[in-house]
Amino acid sequence: MSDVTIYHNPRCSKSRETLALLQEKGIEPAVIEYLATPPDAATLSALLGQLGLSPRDFIRKKEAEYEVLGLDDPALSDEQLIAAMVAHPRLIERPIVVANGRAALGRPPEAVLALFR
Repeated sequence: MSDVTIYHNPRCSKSRETLALLQEKGIEPAVIEYLATPPDAATLSALLGQLGLSPRDFIRKKEAEYEVLGLDDPALSDEQLIAAMVAHPRLIERPIVVANGRAALGRPPEAVLALFR
């Protein structure tokens, strides 16, 4: 399947496990190392729509940037949270697998297999 993409962080164990699981199933996804090549706001918004998540549900709250930037402020809009994730891609939850016009978060890694059923 060449129309499969994984937004991947090779330093993340869940991301590595998800990529290995796909490869074990004979799926060779296009790999986007999102820390080096972060998605733009439009792409991130589209991914959130495919995942059915709000930016607040998707942002990594344990990253230092989350606290430093005050992203726990409930007054921040979705657009502001997305802009923060674009500017600081470590805040993006991972891994994300996109296939067949849908997306899934690899937490746990097996969750992405639903995209291929």
